[in-house]
Amino acid sequence: MKQRKKGVAEWTYEDVPEKLWPLSPLREMWGIGGRLEKTLNRMGIFSIGQLAKYDLEKLEAKFGVMGNQLYYHAWGVDLSEIGAPIMDGQVSFGKGQILLRDYKEKKEIKRVILEMCEEVARRARTHRKAGRTVSFGIGYSHEEFGGGFHRSRTIEEPTNITMDLYRVCLELFEENYNGKTVRKINIALSNIVEDGALQVSLFEPDRWERRELGYVVDRIRNKYGSGALLRAVSYTEAGTARHRARLVGGHKS
Repeated sequence: MKQRKKGVAEWTYEDVPEKLWPLSPLREMWGIGGRLEKTLNRMGIFSIGQLAKYDLEKLEAKFGVMGNQLYYHAWGVDLSEIGAPIMDGQVSFGKGQILLRDYKEKKEIKRVILEMCEEVARRARTHRKAGRTVSFGIGYSHEEFGGGFHRSRTIEEPTNITMDLYRVCLELFEENYNGKTVRKINIALSNIVEDGALQVSLFEPDRWERRELGYVVDRIRNKYGSGALLRAVSYTEAGTARHRARLVGGHKS
């Protein structure tokens, strides 16, 4: 009998496109069995790279929580706590976006980050949830040989307030961004609790009002459409929300 060698292998976020994405068949990746592989194949997904670039909302609509986990696993990200059952409720609310063009200016990248934080916060509020861990990832353009980074930060109080998420994402962005051209952004909120756990801080007396404002904005958008009420950054050249609001199922309506 041939003896197997044992050892330790270390992968970084930068290794994912080169080492993980070419993986095929899909069942070679942990968590994907034969039945799930066949379903993904019928959706046109045959490699981990195709899974990583598939629309997150469509995966969540098809598979629920598992769709969210499949997407982030394909990016080399596991948002569940160590030892926690993989299907033990909603582990995160996330948004991944492949940008329509290369973004080189920091101010433009920050505008897209703000739009995406708005969407992640809205998804959490839709389920009356809040979270304590913010995960933020950047993927660089293939023209600059790809790569990127993914970092997470846990805050003291759970939140579903857009500007709370944005503040943490900006901290992670400023600490890790190396100036290369950005083509992919991922943001997720995990360590989920019921929204009732949101606390009012003595140092932030308007925190409850900001939380309630988010729900008011959500109701307006649900009634009149996602493009009915947008932040000013969405009307700049860097904004993507206006374009996405005109899309239905990935196509222009």
